[in-house]
Amino acid sequence: MRSTRITDRIEDKVRGWRGLGDVPDDWGRSVVTIGVFDGVHRGHRRMAERAVALARELGVPSVAVTFDPHPDEVIRPGSRPPRLTSPRRRIELLTELGVDEVCVLPFTVDFSQLTPEEFVRGVLVDRLHAAGVVVGENFRFGYKAAGDFETLRTLGEEHDFVTEAVSLAGDADVISSSLIRDLVAAGDVAGAAAALGRPHRVEGVVVRGYQRGRVLGFPTANVEPPEQTAIPADGVYAGWLECVTVGNRPAPYGGCRWPAAISVGTNPTFEGVPRTVEAYALDHDDLDLYGVHVAVDFAAYLRGNLRFESIDALVAQIRRDVDDARGIAGG
Repeated sequence: MRSTRITDRIEDKVRGWRGLGDVPDDWGRSVVTIGVFDGVHRGHRRMAERAVALARELGVPSVAVTFDPHPDEVIRPGSRPPRLTSPRRRIELLTELGVDEVCVLPFTVDFSQLTPEEFVRGVLVDRLHAAGVVVGENFRFGYKAAGDFETLRTLGEEHDFVTEAVSLAGDADVISSSLIRDLVAAGDVAGAAAALGRPHRVEGVVVRGYQRGRVLGFPTANVEPPEQTAIPADGVYAGWLECVTVGNRPAPYGGCRWPAAISVGTNPTFEGVPRTVEAYALDHDDLDLYGVHVAVDFAAYLRGNLRFESIDALVAQIRRDVDDARGIAGG
């Protein structure tokens, strides 16, 4: 059994409804939008915004239903796709889009075996009292994905709720979480940002590393993300470092957001270093971030990782990286 990491403990403190048991007993009718919502990308945004608009038309609140863990982890054990957003981050992003409540349903083996009819009755009708349901046009649900939008529409007529399907297509292709994971894995963080509608983010707690950056004059925040986080390919990036408020813990430095040069990888100049995500807040060498929950937002890929023959050559390249990051992220 793996040890519990700091970030895992933080992720246990998820706001929103954790399962149907958290839905208030006096909860009335609502408009529900359903999806994994990993990444809360531009297609997901259209779903959420349409659910909010329909809820206003009907005079009821809106609810987004998401799942944790990812259904693939249960349906196809061992697949476990890298996660673009934690449940906490999904809740933040969905509520920023105007959704009134977010329900994080634990996705278990038993839950995966519900028929489409059982899912609709148990989740949408009996607990959330759906007046309307908004899904993506490729929505599948129920045991072995037996249900599709037409199934949902028919069941909606039976249970007195309206149904709508929203296109997840962008300017050219359908936007999907799988596509974004591939872009991130390839280091194409600019392409991922275009599909997400914002930079790809890696969150975690700052832990003590080898402190080589401090010795070199560029102290970095060594970020420990939760397991299975989607981390960009090894290389150097431009982006931002931000202190994040989690639960009742206020963010230090007033939640400041600094332009940053970011390194992902094993640092080939120093052998035996595990893969890390490190961010240097430009022009800041006095920050004390140990134990702080931070976010690293990736704006652009700068270069691949290189092995340098001397410390002086490494420092000279870091200075160039900082200049390049400044030109992209500001500062």
